[in-house]
Amino acid sequence: MTTRRQSTPNSSRRSDASRRAILTAAFDLVGEVGYAKLSIEGIAARAGVGKQTIYRWWPSKGAVLFDAFLALSEEEDGEAALPDTGDLEADLKTVMRATVAELNDPRYDEPMRALNTEISHDPGLAAVYRERLDEPMREIKKRRLAAARQAGQLAGDLDLDLAVDMLWGPLLNRWLQRTGPLTPEYADNLVETALNGMRPPG
Repeated sequence: MTTRRQSTPNSSRRSDASRRAILTAAFDLVGEVGYAKLSIEGIAARAGVGKQTIYRWWPSKGAVLFDAFLALSEEEDGEAALPDTGDLEADLKTVMRATVAELNDPRYDEPMRALNTEISHDPGLAAVYRERLDEPMREIKKRRLAAARQAGQLAGDLDLDLAVDMLWGPLLNRWLQRTGPLTPEYADNLVETALNGMRPPG
């Protein structure tokens, strides 16, 4: 009886350990070899598992990489929320500067570009990305902007989805297209310019 009761938790722990090893291996390898050379076989070898173990949980290397990002964001953010000090401009500048720092981090640059490329070619992965990461993050951003709108800091008829696009869209486009440097000054200017068009008249 004792052995039977222990078998399930032990199996669950092994399963969790294998998943963590696979996600870590995928994230590290794509930074080392690039997405084109990333393979399920390579991930399996680095993680110390059989490739069928990976295929049991994920349909493609893009799906593995996405879950690696999701796990990383959950570890770092915990209960994610934008700062709310009452000063919307300062809070947004803090967030945008942090985003610039992350996009400029060599450890994240190649994996994030690979994920963006895969999403553009895989409608199924794109749908999962929207549901599990993009839409939840958009709601977090909209909640902060809604609080500012309620406080009279933004126009009462402001479209919050459009406001999110106006704030984060140019930053991500500059990074993705490599059209210019990503600097804290650029982040600050972007926030100031966007807010100028969002504040109530007068």
